[in-house]
Amino acid sequence: MNWLWRLPLGDDWRQNILQSPVTAEVEDSITLRVLVLALVIVGIVATDIAAETWSSFWAVPLSILGAIWSYYRRRDRNIPVKFCIAIGMLVALGAFLGRLLGELNDTRLALAELLIQLQVLHCFDVPRRKDLSYSILIGLILLGVAATLSQTLAFAPILLLFLAIALPTLVVDYRSRLGLEQLNTHNEQILRNSSTQGNSSVFNLKFFIFNFVIIVGLGLVIFALLPRLPGYQLRMFPVSSPIQTTDEFTGRNIINPGYVRQGNPNNQGNSNSSTSNSQTGQPGKVDSSFYYGFNSQINQNLRGEMTPKIVMRVRSQAPGFWRVLAFDRYTGKGWEVSRNDQVKRLQRSPWSYQIFLDPPISAAQTKEIIQTYTVVSDLPNLIPAMAFPKEIYFPTPVLAVDQEDGLRSPVGLSEGMTYTVISQVPYRDRTLLGKTSNKYPQSIKNYYLQVPPETATKVRELTEEILANYNQKRVAQSNKSLEPTYEKALYLAQYLKQNYKTPENPLDLPYLSENEDLVEAFLFKHKGGYPDHFSTVLTVMLRSIGIPARLVAGFASGEFNPFTGMYIVRNTDAYVMTEVYFPKYGWFAFDPIPNHPLIPPSVEDEQTFNTLRLFWNWVAGWLPSPVTGLLNYVFGAIFTWISKAFSWFVSLFYQGWLGVFTGLIFATTVAFLSWLGWDRWREWRYHSALKKLPPMERLYQQMLRWTSKQGLAKHPAQTPLEYARILYQHHAITTAEVIDEISQAYVSWRYGSYTPDLQRLQQKWQKMKKTTKKLKLT
Repeated sequence: MNWLWRLPLGDDWRQNILQSPVTAEVEDSITLRVLVLALVIVGIVATDIAAETWSSFWAVPLSILGAIWSYYRRRDRNIPVKFCIAIGMLVALGAFLGRLLGELNDTRLALAELLIQLQVLHCFDVPRRKDLSYSILIGLILLGVAATLSQTLAFAPILLLFLAIALPTLVVDYRSRLGLEQLNTHNEQILRNSSTQGNSSVFNLKFFIFNFVIIVGLGLVIFALLPRLPGYQLRMFPVSSPIQTTDEFTGRNIINPGYVRQGNPNNQGNSNSSTSNSQTGQPGKVDSSFYYGFNSQINQNLRGEMTPKIVMRVRSQAPGFWRVLAFDRYTGKGWEVSRNDQVKRLQRSPWSYQIFLDPPISAAQTKEIIQTYTVVSDLPNLIPAMAFPKEIYFPTPVLAVDQEDGLRSPVGLSEGMTYTVISQVPYRDRTLLGKTSNKYPQSIKNYYLQVPPETATKVRELTEEILANYNQKRVAQSNKSLEPTYEKALYLAQYLKQNYKTPENPLDLPYLSENEDLVEAFLFKHKGGYPDHFSTVLTVMLRSIGIPARLVAGFASGEFNPFTGMYIVRNTDAYVMTEVYFPKYGWFAFDPIPNHPLIPPSVEDEQTFNTLRLFWNWVAGWLPSPVTGLLNYVFGAIFTWISKAFSWFVSLFYQGWLGVFTGLIFATTVAFLSWLGWDRWREWRYHSALKKLPPMERLYQQMLRWTSKQGLAKHPAQTPLEYARILYQHHAITTAEVIDEISQAYVSWRYGSYTPDLQRLQQKWQKMKKTTKKLKLT
């Protein structure tokens, strides 16, 4: 029972705890602590800039206060403070879990805020170097989170600042781990003195600048060469916080702030579907901010232009036309959605943000394209999406789909809203589309062949004349006429581009009179019009010869930013195109607007090496055209093959266990063959270099390589004779003597113009190698 008396109970236990020294290694370096704190602050600020939050206003001051407290109390146990920190961390965890239930759509920001809160509490207890290392890691994680949240180049300066601070931090941390002198008060005096001498054993400014430039340059090269493989393999898509709607949503009304109510002299029309057709043709001015075409009725008898501003940022696996809505009825001066009251409401489940859609059935090969949209400026309640959407992750509990496959929200798309769309986009196979029949379903002919009777005859005659003239030239050259619907649509779009023009001044085009038709005025009077007028004319021309077509409005891809990986979309990127119907394959767009590509970008455009392609386009602008064409052909073929190989390799890992094993076997085989090829190439280079050397130099280099393989390489600071003497301690006497003799002969030849007996030395060398090999085998 005597052992019970030795237990640390009562006051003795308390006294032992309070008086026992801190055994953990304490970090005294003020410089290291300041640098680590700077890294943490940069990580917090980066998260705030990327996510547009305000955590820095409280987190930075508290982090500084905690760092100061922790330094002065680094040798104390601080048990009450640690207890309070533990409670604070539990509270932060509880708040995070509570918030997580309401933001399951995108947990990145919630996790970042939890990490910031934990780091602030952690700053009050960092006595050891290991604790500071945790803070460095947290700062790096926060920077990574900011990188995933960032959508602008505002993140770039923060990244460079983090790197500039991280370099000296790693140096000081490494010196501390090696047990070298710490940058304490004594070293600060040395550092101050070194500022006048221009050099420091710790902070070598030239060293840091050189490494900073090398790292940034190498990073940019890797960034340019890094293939952009399809993302979103984890099905956790960014979506804004839930938006609750109170009004009964029918999906019939379109909310466009650019359309004012009746009574305004510049009225563009009403968002109400009950507005009469005559009102859509009244002269007026376009809104300076909102595109006039996003409404159930559009009036193309408007003049003016918009002031450019960014409205969306889109992250997509492929460029595309961000489709908004389509129109089926031509009114003579504009368009309208004739079945605006026939919309289908879609309700999502209360525990998911996913809404399933019914994309049109198409016989064409398709590719799944995922797009994430972030609204930068307020937009109508029409939801931009790539064609053929099949799933949408949206913050409202209900959506609507109209008869033209346009998506509608119960609320306007406000600034900051984020949603994700998955589209099953068909490939555009010109050969297959050219073989489609001219037999259209009655449901298609009822709505997409409508042309005003007073316009149909004149437009049809001109269209047939244009096609007939082309057919005469084509038959004379190749005995083939322009028969397929696809070729007719393509040629008419190209014809409008080449033979009609847009006004130099947006206000030069006169308004249409009350009884004047837009298409007739474009073709026979003005010989041109606004960009959107080209698409209207092409749609009506196709309808006049029995080809179903409709007008579709949306946004162009926008300007791709290779640093953020996002498409920057402006309000001036909005325009209309013509969609043509092909039986069994669905709708495909044609763009007759001058200075636009005939075919809008889609899944056929490979984006794997898009950053490198942008850099090459910049370089090609400085080269002669023939050189550019040749290099484009060569590099295009190379990168197309590499892109297909990458895509095939990645797709293996999404084909079940068999695909995973196939991918691993393939990767192992390629790695082994690459290593084998590299090793053979190095061997070839070595022997090629030996052949160019003088005989004595060649024998000496062979000897150095052999001794290096035996486990003792020559140090650059050693002379040949010093190296030979050291080898007596590691090799047999006979072996060391041969090496010594070769070394002495080499020195005499190199520095004394002595001609050695090469034949005798080579014989000894070969005999020594054979003897050593036999000894190893036995």
